[in-house]
Amino acid sequence: MAEAAEAERGSSTLAMVLRVTSGNFLEMFDFFLFGFYATDIAHAFFPAGSQFASLMLTFATFGAGFLMRPLGAVLLGAYIDRIGRRQGLILTLLLMAVGTVLIACTPGHATIGLLAPLLVLAGRLLQGFSAGVELGGVSVYLAEMARPGRKGFLVAWQSGSQQVAIMLAAALGFALSRVLDAPAIAAWGWRVPFFIGCLIIPVLFYLRRSLEETPAFQRQAHRPGLREVLGTLARGWRIVLLGMLLVAMTTVAFYTITVYTPTFGRTVLHLSQADSLLATFCVGLSNLIWLPVMGALSDRIGRRSLLLGFSALTMLTAYPVLAWLVAHASFANMLLALLWLSFLYGSYNGAMVVALTEVVPASVRTAGFSLAYSLATALFGGFTPLVSTWLIEATGNRAAPGLWLTFGGACGVLATLLVYRRGEAVERFTTAGRPA
Repeated sequence: MAEAAEAERGSSTLAMVLRVTSGNFLEMFDFFLFGFYATDIAHAFFPAGSQFASLMLTFATFGAGFLMRPLGAVLLGAYIDRIGRRQGLILTLLLMAVGTVLIACTPGHATIGLLAPLLVLAGRLLQGFSAGVELGGVSVYLAEMARPGRKGFLVAWQSGSQQVAIMLAAALGFALSRVLDAPAIAAWGWRVPFFIGCLIIPVLFYLRRSLEETPAFQRQAHRPGLREVLGTLARGWRIVLLGMLLVAMTTVAFYTITVYTPTFGRTVLHLSQADSLLATFCVGLSNLIWLPVMGALSDRIGRRSLLLGFSALTMLTAYPVLAWLVAHASFANMLLALLWLSFLYGSYNGAMVVALTEVVPASVRTAGFSLAYSLATALFGGFTPLVSTWLIEATGNRAAPGLWLTFGGACGVLATLLVYRRGEAVERFTTAGRPA
């Protein structure tokens, strides 16, 4: 009987994870496609005098969506903290879906002129507004539904769903590169994966509608309004700042090894599109393995040692690894370098996301988590492809993106030392943003 009950509980948990992370899946599926097909999107919507200028405009549009994240984090986060986790997550999925359809269906610049890039920008801004709270909403939901001693493992599947999206997007792109030639992909083939994403949307709505409200939220006697949420976040600005620095390491590493990798592989290492996609698929699989493993390990040994160790390793090894790769460019070496960076990212992030849910007071948990995460993504991660492209152009050093990764690792080290100074656990932080 006990074994049957345990099996039923495990099945129920798996179904809950699939339902709640469905929006995360759509977000990253679309974001990765935008990064991978950046060159083709640049030609379709942002024609310019040079490939560099056109690509920079595309990556600027990609990054602009991240500037909307802090606004979405505060407004939608306050809504979720007051109305409920379930209802808020349905709203974020709706907004994300509208942005996805806009990008997939907008005609090119040659057809409708200036309106084309403006519609694509509107789609990215809408996606960014929604994504500002999506990660926080999902992470908080999983943290509040987790059994004692399993929080790190369960919350890690928030990031895990993103890796599944990357793997599917990479597999679709790989298959497309085998069926269509480069001119066909540039002309219209790049839209096919976006249309497939649109077809997935009804399924995701069906899954998310069946979510239950979390018991932790139902037990809250007081649910703050927007003004109270803003006041609490303002008083706890230290929590938000430290959380932002914690996430900086994650978001810089993630967007480097996933969204930027295909462009880096093709334009810098001069590898084939198929090779870049295959390497990205392997990165997604590697991330999917390390995230829950290290989340579970953080439940056993604590968050601090994993956060400090792997952010320090990133700071020390990122640039040398990319310098070696540039000097010995090949598919095998790119895969080896990316798998090392994936190990560092997955190990750090497996502990980081759950740690961030423990920093923020329960009454503003979604808004606080989302604001810290979205600020880091807006200031650091979302512009990683843009910064990496600019660094290479400005320095002439093809390994220069490794310097950006080094900076991300340094942020992780600093934040971990400050959050856990004198051995204090993050749970001891008060709503005023000071250690208790």
